[in-house]
Amino acid sequence: MDPFLSLLHSFSMSLSDSEISALKFLSRDKIGKRKLESVKTGNDLFTILLEQREIEKEKVDFLQLMIKTIKREDLIIQLQEFIEGGQGDVVNHLDEKEKCQQTAAFEVICDNVGKNWKMLVRRLGISDAKIDRILTANPYNLQEQLMQSLREWQKWKGKEAKVADLIKALRDCKMNLVADKVEHELLQREN
Repeated sequence: MDPFLSLLHSFSMSLSDSEISALKFLSRDKIGKRKLESVKTGNDLFTILLEQREIEKEKVDFLQLMIKTIKREDLIIQLQEFIEGGQGDVVNHLDEKEKCQQTAAFEVICDNVGKNWKMLVRRLGISDAKIDRILTANPYNLQEQLMQSLREWQKWKGKEAKVADLIKALRDCKMNLVADKVEHELLQREN
């Protein structure tokens, strides 16, 4: 069974009638009036939002906003845990060589990329919502913000996370010196 659908089902089962009404109201600009009138349960609402691609496993911003608006902190926590742990511990799925290379690359990047780190992680495909969450969790630590963003990319990409992609993103962002330093560090570790 799809874990995201299970999560939505558990949300649906815990919603009161007044909360479902509030969610329907919040969805008015996303769902037509006739469809909204047919919604009786949370499952009905989530099904329509899924069909219209307003929410998906990788696209939960609207869902998160709705849950925050009805002040269901317990559901927000469940959703955050799903987002953060949705693919398990990806680092364990990488081969040893790639894991070591990524660790080295992350260290060099964190030591050498400054205030333009957001441009880099956006180039890697990290959403602004995830960047904002990372900023909130680490408001005064630039290196930790960048490290958490790189780990988010690593988790999101899974086995497809490659150091070559990091180097390409650095070069695309005109951070050639940092890309050179990463390549140099990787060569040093191979010898």
